[in-house]
Amino acid sequence: MNRTLTRLAERRERLVAQSAEQRTALAKSAASWRAPLALADRGVEALRAIKRHPAWVLGAVLMLATLRPRRAGRWTRFAWVGWQVGRKLLGR
Repeated sequence: MNRTLTRLAERRERLVAQSAEQRTALAKSAASWRAPLALADRGVEALRAIKRHPAWVLGAVLMLATLRPRRAGRWTRFAWVGWQVGRKLLGR
């Protein structure tokens, strides 16, 4: 029985050391993804805010149309494409 416990304790030590090495390797490989994922999180949060307050988008488009009618067409198309892409990304 004592021999079995010794083997189990040794195996546990090896597994704990192996998991520590794996955590270190994962942290190193995930570090390069931190900035792009943070940017994606901000984008998703912006889409959620637009979804919660769609009148803001309409207000912004109307303001652009009032201030610069010539550029309003381009911005409206850009906003429409962004809206469609956002809806597809959020699964709506």
